[in-house]
Amino acid sequence: MNPVHEMIDSEVKGNDVLLFMKGTPAFPQCGFSGQVVQILDYLGVPYKGVNVLENMEIREGVKAYSSWPTIPQLYVKGEFIGGCDIVREMFQAGELQEMLTEKGIETSKQSA
Repeated sequence: MNPVHEMIDSEVKGNDVLLFMKGTPAFPQCGFSGQVVQILDYLGVPYKGVNVLENMEIREGVKAYSSWPTIPQLYVKGEFIGGCDIVREMFQAGELQEMLTEKGIETSKQSA
């Protein structure tokens, strides 16, 4: 396993909720990353954001890691959930909140 893949794997497995994104949770640098940040913040979910713009190897490596071509990418308890559209659709349907609860992730809002 290459070092970038190991770092990504370590982050995914070491954080209950992890978002690979463009920018930071406090300052998203693309609209799609910003939408996922808004959803997670609205739900009050503690999460870690990894800024892929700081490291091109991570930016490309995370796409290979998940076999998903775009950023942002959301992981919960080591499982790849999806990008912006999937997260937004799950949130609107109440599925994201259910999945977080099932995985033992506390949210400040249990229903949309």
